[in-house]
Formats: sequence, C-alpha cells, structure tokens
Amino acid sequence: MLLLFLFGCVFLFVYLKKKSKNHPPLPPGPPADPIIGHLRLIPPDNQEKLFYKWGKIYGDVMHLHFLGRSVIVLNSAKAAVDLMDKRSANYSDRPHFALFEMMGWTSTITMMPYGKRFQRHRRMLQQYLTPNKCLDYQSIQSREARVLLQSLLDDGSNLDTFLRRFATAIIIRIAFGHQITSDDDPYVKISQDAGYALSNAGSPGSTPVDFFPLLRHFPSWFPGTYYAGFARDNKAMTDNLHEYPFKEVSAQIAEGTAKSSFLATQLEAHDRDEPETSNTLEDIKGAAGVMYCAGADTTWSSLSIFFLAMILNPEHQALAQKEIDTVIGPGRLPEFGDRPSLPYLECVLQETLRWNAAVPLGIPHKSMEDDVYNGMFIPKGSLIIANTRGITLDENVYKDPFTFNPSRYLPKPEGNGEPFPVGPFGFGRRICPGIHLGDNSLWIVMASVLATMNIFKAVDDNGKEITPEVSFTSGITSHPRPYRCLVRPRNETARVLVAQSDTSDTY
Repeated sequence: MLLLFLFGCVFLFVYLKKKSKNHPPLPPGPPADPIIGHLRLIPPDNQEKLFYKWGKIYGDVMHLHFLGRSVIVLNSAKAAVDLMDKRSANYSDRPHFALFEMMGWTSTITMMPYGKRFQRHRRMLQQYLTPNKCLDYQSIQSREARVLLQSLLDDGSNLDTFLRRFATAIIIRIAFGHQITSDDDPYVKISQDAGYALSNAGSPGSTPVDFFPLLRHFPSWFPGTYYAGFARDNKAMTDNLHEYPFKEVSAQIAEGTAKSSFLATQLEAHDRDEPETSNTLEDIKGAAGVMYCAGADTTWSSLSIFFLAMILNPEHQALAQKEIDTVIGPGRLPEFGDRPSLPYLECVLQETLRWNAAVPLGIPHKSMEDDVYNGMFIPKGSLIIANTRGITLDENVYKDPFTFNPSRYLPKPEGNGEPFPVGPFGFGRRICPGIHLGDNSLWIVMASVLATMNIFKAVDDNGKEITPEVSFTSGITSHPRPYRCLVRPRNETARVLVAQSDTSDTY
C-alpha cells in the first residue's frame, strides 16, 4: 500500500504541474476519481465498447487520464485522419508497452518507438509487401484458398482450424519459404501459440503492468499481477516464433536449399554485409516475426468474422452468390482478375471489416509534442487511441451501424452511398505494411467460398438451429469466440469443381 501511495503522490504532482500550464482546455471526458483518474472505471476487456458509449456523450475527441497520464480517445474517422494521418509527424510514436516487452516483442515494429530503427524495419517490410510485389503472391493465396475449399468439402464443421491454417500457410510461405501441408506442421503449432498470446493479453498499454511496470517482479498472488504472469507464461511462445524459423532458414541457406522468402532475402543480404543495410539479426528476426502477428492472426480473425456474418445474414450471402454466378458462372473458380466485376462482393468484404473489426482499438500512438486540435489541448506524451470499433459505429456516417448490411456502400438509390470503413489497417506512418497482402487474402477466400459453398447454422441433436452469439476475445487481435456452423457445397457442380481444383505449388 505504501508503494501505491508513493506512486499516487508522484503522478498527482505531475498531473497538477501539467494542469497549471496556460493552454486551451483539454478535450471533454467523464468525471474521474482523484489521483487515479479513470483507472477504476476502465474494464480489463472490451474497452472499445465503453469508449464508444462515452464518445456519444463527450464527443469524438475525448480526454481520459490514468494516474496523471493523458489518454486521448478518437471516436470518429475525421479526428483520427486529421491527427494520425495529416499530423503524423507528431502522432507516430508508441508508448512503452511493458507487458509486450515482457512477452518478447521488443524487436517488433508494431511496438517499436518511432525513430531510425522503426524506419529501417518499415523499409524492410515495405520492399517485400508493395502492391506490385503482392501480385507475385496471388498464386500462393489462390492455392491456399483451394486447399481451404477442399478441407471444407471433407469436413465442413471444422471451420476455425481450416481458417487458421489458410492464414498461417500464406504468411509462413512468404516470410519463411515453408509450405504447410498438414495440421501437424510445427509452424502451425508455433503460430497458433503466438496467436493465442496476442489475443488474450489485454488491450495494449492498458493492463496494470503497463501502468505499474514494477508489478512484473511481484508474486502471482499479488493483486494486479494476472497479465504479468500471463506474459511470463507465454514468452516462450513468442521466442519460438522468432527463433525456430531463423534456425531453419539459416540451415537451409547453408545447405543451399532455402526457398525464396522474406527471411532468406534479409539473411543473405546480412551475410553479404551490404553497405546499404544496417539491420542486425535481431532486427531481421523481429521483422520476420511481425509478418505473422500482423498478418496471419488478423486475417484469420477477419475470415472468422466473415463466416459469422454469413451465418447470421443468409440474404446477403445469397446476393453475393447471385452476383458471382452472373459474372463467373459455374465452370471455374474466381480469380483475382474478377475483382473489379464483383462490386457487391467488395461491399461484403468492406462490411466485414466494419461490422466487427479484428483490431477494435488499434494500438495506441503517442504524441511527441503538445498540440491543439479544434481548440482542444493535447499534451505531449499523451496516449492516442483510435477506437476503430467506435469509428465504424459512427451514426453520423453509418445508418443502423450494428446491422451487417453490405448494400450500405452502394450508390443511391440501390444503397446509402456510405464510405468504406477507415482504420481497419491503422493510420498514418503506422498503417499496416501488409495491407495489400491481407486484403487480397480476404477477397480470394470470400469469393471462392461464396462461389462454391453454402454457409448454414449448425443444428443440435434435436435438429434445432443454433444461432451463434456475437462475442469476441480481448487483445490486440479480437477473435470471435468459438461458434458452430455447417459448410456444404452449393451443388454437385460446385463439389466436383472444388474436388478437382489444382493445389500444386506454382510459386
């Protein structure tokens, strides 16, 4: 208790000192407790829902404070774009994430402070994930989509396993040059463990150990140490994600058997000691590892959200299938070249990203200098949270925002003429470098599945339909909690088309 009292005194001093300066008013926010601020009011899970609720009262730019530290929550696309995109020079830093540091993500660009090292990592990833470079990966994505279809054909009730394998297989092939051929592959287990850790570690920067880093040294029975214990228990999973592929690819390079991959390219450049690169081996491990945590896990979650939406909204499933049948017909599977001709399917994809975002709170940025926005003061060092969930539920932009309705994006009078969602892949200089790869993965699965399969509610032992609950885990990536469904071929022609599709590796 003495320790907490001392912390409180220090933070109160800092808070009052900041408050005493002559500056415009802070953004509005809910009433707070003395010293600890809003800390007691913030739940450990699903904070985006509370921020959205508060945003309806206090506006799209809201101020909170935890033990004297300012937190600015953005609940509108305009505010997020104005600050994180248009003023990115001031809003591209990251706070210190004590929890994720404990878990071993210190060499990960997602958690890295803004600076020269961040920029090196960004260049590494962007060179391998440009729109033109991503065209080369479409054959991998098409192949894995066909593997997914054939898996669903054999067992339409084991959906989550197959979606995870699809998302993992693409990233593992591109990042490490390894082709996954079975669910027993060690890379599947490694990525599954890392995904579990990321999806259950709480909201970034908002756990007790983030506010009181000393909690990492306290025993597990001490109040507030749950996430510190979780981080310790899962650090080995993070380490394995970085070390196992590094050892495998290094050995393959030495033997002359390494396939083309991001990791092999970076290791070979490092071995040649090329003057234009100053990346260490730790940098390379971190950049390769982030390709999974920023790519496979979010793709897996978004596809699970898509299937959940199709189960609950069969009328939109039918409309998308009708469009595919009209444009493509029954004789072949969709190809990437069909995308411009399938506008309703594009709306389904965008509505999946809006309806329930895979990363509902984004990852907090940090302001590097004092700023004023619309007459409101934003202090230096503030945590800036773009509430992606709140942004996509903005009733000033989206009519009936809780309803899954792809038609909302169609021009009037067919639809509402509403804009595609802003923020599912982040903002400004922190926008996900794998945006084009992830977008392509989502599209090819949605197109391939809707062309050949029907997605139904599961039934219980009495033949009664089971309506799945719309409920999500809480972490960096938010996954739908387990639900059941049935996936069946639309007809015999579709069954034969899937069964005979080519799944050979042509990359």
